[in-house]
Amino acid sequence: MQTVNSSTATGILTDLVISVRDLNYYFGKGELRKQALYEINLDIKSGEIVIMTGPSGSGKTTLLSLLGGLRSVQEGSLKILDQEMLGVGKKKMLEIRSQIGYIFQAHNLLTFLTAKQNVKMSLELHREYLEKDMNAIATEMLEAVGLGDRVDYYPHDLSGGQKQRVAIARALVSRPKLVLADEPTAALDKQSGRDVVNIMQGLAREQGCTILMVTHDNRILDVADRIINMEDGRLT
Repeated sequence: MQTVNSSTATGILTDLVISVRDLNYYFGKGELRKQALYEINLDIKSGEIVIMTGPSGSGKTTLLSLLGGLRSVQEGSLKILDQEMLGVGKKKMLEIRSQIGYIFQAHNLLTFLTAKQNVKMSLELHREYLEKDMNAIATEMLEAVGLGDRVDYYPHDLSGGQKQRVAIARALVSRPKLVLADEPTAALDKQSGRDVVNIMQGLAREQGCTILMVTHDNRILDVADRIINMEDGRLT
């Protein structure tokens, strides 16, 4: 007898933030078509901190961009926050992206905005915050990452670690259900990298969000609930 997932049968959302089945991805067309991801299967539960490792060129960033709704699914099934992404329209994809926080190796701060303005800009993308005191919310978030005395500083007046803290504040200020981080400590020294990851871990636990982090930094693997490895486009 075939079993039915009770949460699906009753219409209740599962506790899976990400569910991937038989996912393949290709670059190029025709004779130049090259497969980058092979038969990816992956489940990530709500509240988990998962680290993905693997050599350069193994497909980690490609998979991360698919999981973040930054690329379109070509083959297989990918569910983000219980939404199937295969064949999804642009409007729904934007809606999903709005529930995801992104942290990259480069902090990608706007140099002409202060730390507070960079964080506030993230709130302005969410309708539910438009009637709230976004300056106060942004300031509170910067205080949470240890930058309460730097809210009015511009990026060129901040250290590398401080810029990455602003990027973390920007990613988490809207309380996303999922945070994707691509090499967030790569440009930082040992202590700054540890501080940044500890902040991410603490805020994620406090907010109940899920983190998937790609890293080559073996110094931070201990923060993970689970470590997965990718090699040659396959999860091993």
